[in-house]
Amino acid sequence: MRQVLLGKTGISAGALGLGCMGMSEFYGPTDDASSLRTLERALELGINFFDTSDMYGRGHNETLLGQLIKGRRDKVIVGTKYGFKRDPNGPIGSTYDRDLDNSPAHIKAACDASLKRLGTDYIDVWYAHRYDVSIPIEDVTGAMAERVREGKVRAIGFSEISAEHLRRANAVHPITALQQEYSLWMRDLEKDVLPTCRALGTTLVAYSPLGRGFLAGAVSDPNKLDKSDVRLTSQRFQGENFDKNAKLLEEFKAIAVSKGCTPSQLALAWVCAQGDDIIPIPGTKSIKYLEENVAALGISLSADELAAITAVISPEKISGTATTASQAAAHVATLSKGSAKG
Repeated sequence: MRQVLLGKTGISAGALGLGCMGMSEFYGPTDDASSLRTLERALELGINFFDTSDMYGRGHNETLLGQLIKGRRDKVIVGTKYGFKRDPNGPIGSTYDRDLDNSPAHIKAACDASLKRLGTDYIDVWYAHRYDVSIPIEDVTGAMAERVREGKVRAIGFSEISAEHLRRANAVHPITALQQEYSLWMRDLEKDVLPTCRALGTTLVAYSPLGRGFLAGAVSDPNKLDKSDVRLTSQRFQGENFDKNAKLLEEFKAIAVSKGCTPSQLALAWVCAQGDDIIPIPGTKSIKYLEENVAALGISLSADELAAITAVISPEKISGTATTASQAAAHVATLSKGSAKG
């Protein structure tokens, strides 16, 4: 698998990572045994960059990944996140029981807790899952950098911050990776954030590169989704909006057929074609879809093909707004610190 350097660290990651969130929460029923088989297969296929967070399954996801890395830590690049505190007794799948905390005390405690769950003495890339704008980002970055100096973290990053905040954070300590939602379905970052990443040498880690499964054709009827499915919070998966978007998907599928690939492979190939400094981290619990995703790395797209794809799935044609992490963070920022519900 083609390798990508993470920022300016010298850490080399595969050109495709694996998002592990759905193995613990938010995308229907979970099965640890099945998930571990998928994780093992990912390693066999050359994937070495695994994305998790302390909030996924209230720590369950980190514990699960810890089983994979035991005895082969040097073969795995772990990216995990902190920033949300959740009720340990709350329901799995709830999208509302989270408090935003970027305080120095929480930053220190969260790092130690993640290390314990993962069963390792260092984290490769550690992100602030969300940034609380009531605290200067310089202070947050500084507290994270302390963990680097302690040897507990190799590199730091953020998720869902603005270009301005990225520049300010990077002035304190190199920001190795910025994790943002990016796909044909979500292209807001192209104007300011992506150019800033490139100017600073920050690697873009693209989550939900398949448009939360929409571009893969994984959702034919939103009414059949599990009630805990996070996609039900998006206008794009509701009523007439979904019906209109489904028509765009049919055109997109036709392009995939002409290319001899699946819609998900075409969507991933499009993200990869946006630059060698972008690492998509599609999430899946299935070995079948994992293998399909990895095969997308072998698909090249001509300028004409890229133009045809973006003409079909373009921002102005998509119906409904997406309930994105950045929008949720902006809402949280308007609430009082320490009581924010995202």
